Amino acid sequence: MRPAVLLDRDGTIIEEAGYLERLERLRFFPFAVDAIRLLNRAGFAVVVITNQAGIARGIVEEAFVAEVSQAMAARVARGGGRIDAFYHCPHHPQGIVERFRVICECRKPAPGLFRQAASELDLDLARSFAVGDRWHDLQAGVAAGARGVLVRTGYGARLEQTPPAGFSGYAVADNLAGAAAWILGQA
Repeated sequence: MRPAVLLDRDGTIIEEAGYLERLERLRFFPFAVDAIRLLNRAGFAVVVITNQAGIARGIVEEAFVAEVSQAMAARVARGGGRIDAFYHCPHHPQGIVERFRVICECRKPAPGLFRQAASELDLDLARSFAVGDRWHDLQAGVAAGARGVLVRTGYGARLEQTPPAGFSGYAVADNLAGAAAWILGQA
């Protein structure tokens, strides 16, 4: 089993764009590819886990989310890095697309996608880290057994830095590069 860094997508690797509905709006943070490459070189699997309520809300098709994932993987590969897998939750309890209007175990803060990734990719969650710009990103990772790192990009730049009641077991970094540096210092 290997350790992993399980990354949120929007606001962590790429700029927050609301509901990303066109590839032309896909913008990486300038430090993201370098941070992913460094994590790869240190032996971490890098996995993207993202809520994509735009599918349930009828804003984007699930095929488009896969297209974004392919574009991201290609950009990271051109920079010498690797994203080992992408997982997304298409559900939302108030979605307008009936088949996605459910309460599920894969929508963060539920840990379902973290556990699925661990099972499918042979990951050791106890030696892994969940990185995101929202508290629910960290809550899901910590619930699955990983340590959390909140980044101050995306929504993290606007979030009150006080965690939800009773939540602990996390670090705070300015961005994904800072999170990667902190993670590498823990390994």
